[in-house]
Amino acid sequence: MTYNTYKGLMTNLKEQLYNKFVSIAQQRVTDLELIIKEAQYAANNETKSSAGDKHETGRAMAHLETEKLTNQLGEALKLTELLHKINPQEKHQLIGLGSLVITNNGNFFISASLGKILQNGETYYAISSNSPIGQLLIQKKENNSFSFNTKTYVIKKVD
Repeated sequence: MTYNTYKGLMTNLKEQLYNKFVSIAQQRVTDLELIIKEAQYAANNETKSSAGDKHETGRAMAHLETEKLTNQLGEALKLTELLHKINPQEKHQLIGLGSLVITNNGNFFISASLGKILQNGETYYAISSNSPIGQLLIQKKENNSFSFNTKTYVIKKVD
């Protein structure tokens, strides 16, 4: 396989990963919006019972839950906004936002903390550049190494 063929496969893989992680982030937003609507509907339709204090306590708890969910929604929206700043076709020499990094001890997509996915039999982690391992990766390039949690990582490929 030629170098250009390999780079083309990496770019295709990066685009596939990017699309999956965008889908995950958008699903989070959709799920949270639905849960918030349901919580608001339940709070608004609660009828006042003869036990007024119980009613007010229930409304206050529903309000706190809605507030917590709204904060989570704000964070999920920030993640999707961050992902939309990434151009998955951009090539990287140095690791930064939007880089796909293949190491001897794991594969990372520098974007937002969205967990892991399985793609073509390999596990890939979407991590923030602010995460502990993300901070160690930033500004490194192929063949650099670093240590994290008693493991040594060698960067094999960067795209």
